[in-house]
Amino acid sequence: EAIRRTGVFAEVQAAFWKEEPGFRQALHTVRSREIYLVPNFISEGYFTQEVIPREFELAGPVTERDGRILYYCEPVGNHERMTEVLLHRAVQTAPGVPPEQTALVIVGHGTTLNDRSAEAARRQVERIRVLGRYAEVHAAYMEEPPLITDWAAFTAQPHVVVIPFFVADGLHSFQDIPVMLGIESEPGEALSQRKTLWRNPHHLQGRQLYYGSAIGTDPLFAEVILDQVEAFDEAHPERARGLAPMPSGALLQVRHIGQIAVSRRAEGFLLRHRDDEREEGLESWEGASAARALALVDDAGQYRPLKSAPNLRHGWRLAVRDEAELHTALEIFYPAALGVAELQASGTLVPVPLKATLGRQTGMYAVTRQATPEVGTAAVRACCVGGCLKQRLWEWEPGMPMPENQTPDGDAAEEAAVPLLCPEACHLLVAAVRRVIKRGGAA
Repeated sequence: EAIRRTGVFAEVQAAFWKEEPGFRQALHTVRSREIYLVPNFISEGYFTQEVIPREFELAGPVTERDGRILYYCEPVGNHERMTEVLLHRAVQTAPGVPPEQTALVIVGHGTTLNDRSAEAARRQVERIRVLGRYAEVHAAYMEEPPLITDWAAFTAQPHVVVIPFFVADGLHSFQDIPVMLGIESEPGEALSQRKTLWRNPHHLQGRQLYYGSAIGTDPLFAEVILDQVEAFDEAHPERARGLAPMPSGALLQVRHIGQIAVSRRAEGFLLRHRDDEREEGLESWEGASAARALALVDDAGQYRPLKSAPNLRHGWRLAVRDEAELHTALEIFYPAALGVAELQASGTLVPVPLKATLGRQTGMYAVTRQATPEVGTAAVRACCVGGCLKQRLWEWEPGMPMPENQTPDGDAAEEAAVPLLCPEACHLLVAAVRRVIKRGGAA
């Protein structure tokens, strides 16, 4: 959203490995023909070198396919400007602390399986040391030496500033590392569930310890993403093609999509839950970005990992100004649904069989390659049936349809309704297949 507000690009979207829109859905969320893919990762590794190229079917830094050109940039954490972001976060974390009496510690994940996991943190430590701003600068890790649990042993200054070299304040930076540092005795609640945060400094082992938020939460991080795009252009000066965007289907006549009703107004559009027949008494929201909060949790306040689940919260009305905002809002509520429906209407949508989806899995999901049709059926019944509004278009393999497939309800056949279609199994279904196999098969 920060990059979208700059107006630098015609479209800006996010894609995820375990959330929607997934990597395989991402290209359905945009109409541009030239697309930069920027991995929001701290370092090179399994995901940037294997998973993303595989899921986007990349042939290299520049991939031309289906009338589009994909530009694959380096991970954000590789950019040299990350040094500036780290120093900015360090000053924010410990304002007024004398740097000549301070040890700065950058914490990465680290792993004995891949040295690249720790390389980015080491590179930043070397750059900051050269600047001479802090008495000490160290890298430490969660899973390889030097371990962050030993911070008091490898630092000697009275002040110690610890910055997590992670994209977000998630499980590692917000729950695991505080325990390793001694700030907390056991993992606490997730950031989204906390009402109060710890306060710096922490008086531990005779020192003043300051612990910052994950580096990826710094406002400068969005600028570094744009810097990686610029770096790609400098490395590939021949890349500019100026291709026109793909034709878009008009949204002006849309009245229903999933659990959402859309009304045309003189000043734009109004969205609400289809069950909320009367608009009176509904909580009013404005702007496409508000859709993110509305789609985040259900009526009970529980997180919705699957946006096409039949549990969209009730009691709201969302006003958007124009067709562009309507498109953005609907993409948030039902990622990729508009693009997939347009492809289906044009006759160019090609469903991917479940067997093919499982056949390209690697890492912890490689075991799903062993799945049989029976295992796939058990996973579909556990994950999809009753839990997803989408109509599955994929089969086990051509000529072998999966059982219990949904069919569109009566409203989905209306001219003004956008159908929710599933041309390929999502990551949640792949994970369900893995669980079935780990339990011993379809039984």
